[in-house]
This record gives sequence, C-alpha cells and structure tokens, in this order.
Amino acid sequence: MRIGQLARRSGVSVRALRYYEEQGLLESTRTPGGQRDYPDDALDRVQLIQDLFAAGLSSRTVVELLPCVSSGTATPAMLDRLTTERDHITERIQDLSRAKSKLDRVIESVIAANVVKE
Repeated sequence: MRIGQLARRSGVSVRALRYYEEQGLLESTRTPGGQRDYPDDALDRVQLIQDLFAAGLSSRTVVELLPCVSSGTATPAMLDRLTTERDHITERIQDLSRAKSKLDRVIESVIAANVVKE
C-alpha cells in the first residue's frame, strides 16, 4: 500500500506517517521508483500508534513498547513498563472523569438557572 492510501485509510497525514518511519515506529519498503510501500498490516499498526499517542505516551515510549504490544510477549522489565504506562493512563482517565463531572455540574446549574444567552 502506498503512503497516500495509508494516509487516507488511517486518517493520519502523510507527514505523520513519515515521522513514524523516522522514529522507527513504522516500516516500509521502497519500490524501484523510490516510493514507499507499506505491508497490509500497516493500517493496524498506525491505528495502534495513534491509540498510544492519544493515551499520552511519547514517541520514545511508544518505540520501546510497540514490539511488546504488537507481539504480545515481553520481558519482565518490559511488562513492568507496560504496567506502569497502563497505570498512568488509568490516572489520566480518572482525572478526565473528574473534570467531566465538574463540567456537567456547571452545565446543569447554568441550564437550571436559565442563564444561557445567545
């Protein structure tokens, strides 16, 4: 699959895909004409990378963890790292949930007071 097709199918920019390659997150081969050619599983990998970034992991951390996440196997040290990152994500989810609850209460009080102005 060419880079443009992968970008369209994944919703990720061509520039981001090139960055993923530079960081060692994504691999491609080159056609005789020099164009990038991605394997069929590249779409799943890009989606996984996006999920890990959305969870707040840095590209350096994703590079370290991606082999374990992709293969389902890990050394004890990598398992500890995965657990630590999962715990950080859990904390962020809890923080976001608290913030959402506060916003819900503000919205409810504004609606109850009928103070919405256009």
